[in-house]
Amino acid sequence: MEQRVSLITLGVADLARARAFYEEGLGWSPSPASQESVTFYQAGGLAVGLYPRPALADDCGLEDPGPQVFCGLTLAYNTRSREEADAVLAQAVAAGGRLVKPAEEVFWGGYSGYFADPDGHLWEVAHNPFWELSPDGALQLPDA
Repeated sequence: MEQRVSLITLGVADLARARAFYEEGLGWSPSPASQESVTFYQAGGLAVGLYPRPALADDCGLEDPGPQVFCGLTLAYNTRSREEADAVLAQAVAAGGRLVKPAEEVFWGGYSGYFADPDGHLWEVAHNPFWELSPDGALQLPDA
């Protein structure tokens, strides 16, 4: 298996509401590969999908336990500055997201905070001064 992630699929309670949050609120553009029952977004070198939560559970062969408070998973959006981190958190909240933790200096030397999308998926918004982002936003971890 190659060391990569191709697609992250988020189970959502209401696909139209989730699309409005990501598209109208955060400014994301859906892929032409999207269909009536699933929406895809190109996100750098991987894709993010929105799919109805019950259908996703069924596809996995699992019962849907419903939304959980914390499932042990976060998505991250790295920024080029602390100011950009604050702006992204504010944009997410204005779009209907919930501020979970305001951005602050953190123990590892960076600056980060968290928001939850309308379905409770947690997003960390962070400025890591030790990592660089390419002009297209791609993150490349340091070699050493």
